Parts: sequence; structure tokens; C-alpha cells
Amino acid sequence: MNDFTVPPGQSGGHAAGAERQDPVERLDEATSALMTLRDGFSGVEPLDEVLQRLAETATRAIQDADAVTVTVSPEQPRTAAASDASLTEIDEEQYRANRGPCLEAARTLRAVRAVVGDNGTDWPEFDAAADQHGVRAYLSVPILLPDTDHSDARHVGSLNISSYTGTAFDPFDEGLMRLFTTAASAGIANAHRWQRSREKITQLETALLSRAVIDQAKGVLIAVHSCTADEAFAMLVQQSQNKNLKLRDVAQGLLDGVAPH
Repeated sequence: MNDFTVPPGQSGGHAAGAERQDPVERLDEATSALMTLRDGFSGVEPLDEVLQRLAETATRAIQDADAVTVTVSPEQPRTAAASDASLTEIDEEQYRANRGPCLEAARTLRAVRAVVGDNGTDWPEFDAAADQHGVRAYLSVPILLPDTDHSDARHVGSLNISSYTGTAFDPFDEGLMRLFTTAASAGIANAHRWQRSREKITQLETALLSRAVIDQAKGVLIAVHSCTADEAFAMLVQQSQNKNLKLRDVAQGLLDGVAPH
């Protein structure tokens, strides 16, 4: 079954006489790009850096790919990476209109090829933006990450390839991009884990800092009022409730008040 989706009225193939590289040569280029992508991955990179490398490397993996952008779509879609920043406007017009090939790929989880000029009815905003930038063909391929139990796949975004050649992209290219995004999924998954780890570390650091400030404030109250640690803590809690402030902010305010000026 071919998952390559072409909107009604568009041709999924190339114009007669259009020169294409031999499939083996095209596969060799894609393999080389995949190796470059794999060798560049590390286990400690923010997601956007991984996606930027993906965008830059993907232009080498497919014939007639002049630029690549990466859409991520947790709740509100955004362009997280681009090999040519000026072409992000094509994606942004699709986000504003809530329609277009990159959103269609995300919703159907199928690759979508669009020939610019053939979408006046379904995706006029995309057509206008792409034409303004001289883009003639556009291929969007969903990026899927396997769930932890391997029973299903989770959609994280779309790889969007733009070409200044109207006959660009065919089902073979779509297959190469599916292979490319599958190979890249390990780096993307690592970036997700790295991001979650960083967030947990930041939360822990904040909690430890808050605890230290509160303990110092309790020490001040114990010294001033000759009270127990529990009584000092109760004073801080009372002030927090009375002033409707976080306990740490009350404690920090107390320390600031006794600090030498």
C-alpha cells in the first residue's frame, strides 16, 4: 500500500522527460545523509538543536530538496528548525489558516505532496506564501516516535521539504524521508529525555534552594524569639498566609530585612 497522498487534481508523478537520478544513486545520497545525522547525535542536546541538524541534513537526502523546515505540534504547531529561515513563512501561513500540507500530514499521518498553484481552493494561504518565495513543490512527511510499549506510534511533528522545481518529489522520495525520520527518531527521543531530565534537575535545584532559605529564616526567628524550630516555622507559615505570599518569599524577605546594608 502506498501512503503517498496527493491532493485531488494533482499528479503524484513527474512530468514526462524530467531527469531523475538513478534510484541507487538517490539511495546512496540518503544513506550518506543518514550517517552524517547519526554521527552528529549526542545524548545531551536540546530538542530544537536536534531538529535543526535534522533539517540541515535532510536537504542532502533527497533530490531537488532546496530547503527543509521542521514543524512540531504538541498543542500549537510551530516551526522549530529550518535550513532556510525565510521559508518558515510558508509554514506560519498554514498555522494561521489552520490548513495546508504540513498540517494535513500531521492529521492523517501520511506524506503529502503539494504542487504550488494547484491548491487555490483547499489551501490558498499555502499557495500564496509558497509562490511568493518561489517554491514550486512541497513535501511534508510526519515524524513518528514509537511508544514505550512499541504498540503504537506518537506523532511529534512533520518534516517539510521545499523545492524550486515543480516536478520535484515522488513516492521514492517519500519513502526515503520516511526512512530518514525513522532513523532520526532515536535522536529526537533522546532529546525529549534530556529535556525532561533538565526540567527535573531545575525543579530539584529550586526546591533545595527554597529549603535552604526557609531554614536560614527559621534560624533567625529562633535567635530573636528564643523559640523552637517548629514555632519558628509556624511563624513563617502564618506570615505566608497573612500576606498571601509563598513561604520561600516570606523567608527571603525576612533574611533581606536582617541583612547588613
